[in-house]
Amino acid sequence: QVTSFQGIAVRSLCTSSPHDHPEHGRLVYKGNLAKAVLGVKFFSYSTSLFNLFMMPYIILKTGIGFDSLLIEAAFYGLVGFFTFVTPVTLHVLTKGYVVRLYYKDDVDTYTAITYNVILAEKATVFHQKDVKIPDITKMFTTFYAKTKSMLVNPSLFPNPQDYNHLMGYDKSLYFNLEEGKEAGERK
Repeated sequence: QVTSFQGIAVRSLCTSSPHDHPEHGRLVYKGNLAKAVLGVKFFSYSTSLFNLFMMPYIILKTGIGFDSLLIEAAFYGLVGFFTFVTPVTLHVLTKGYVVRLYYKDDVDTYTAITYNVILAEKATVFHQKDVKIPDITKMFTTFYAKTKSMLVNPSLFPNPQDYNHLMGYDKSLYFNLEEGKEAGERK
């Protein structure tokens, strides 16, 4: 492969596709909200951390005092709610968002890359047979890999057959004719 860089020919000896990962396999999906999810979680964590360190200073410097213990508890409860509950809620809602999905043909395994609680990438490896589709459509779940909920956008798969294989839609429907005959005879 020869590319031109500022008028100079540069030869690349790379034998694998840029979408392949030696450990995980072939890239079959890339989520378009990965940077947004990471940015929102980082912003929420940083504002909570800032709030945690600045509130004692602000309270001591401004001399905020409350006549009632109930009002004081409500104030600190409200501050604590936005400091701790918002990042936890964001993590719970986005922990299953698949940033990238890789597929290994030879062993029929998928590797889903998601963000964990400390904003590091986490790899979850599962087989296609471990994929369960929820009976009722859930807001932040497309499928379950073993017991972990995963969220993907089907329209972002470059090859629709990859999505069909992931979800098990490419399997032929097997009808047991003997069971059908037995059910017909019981009627």
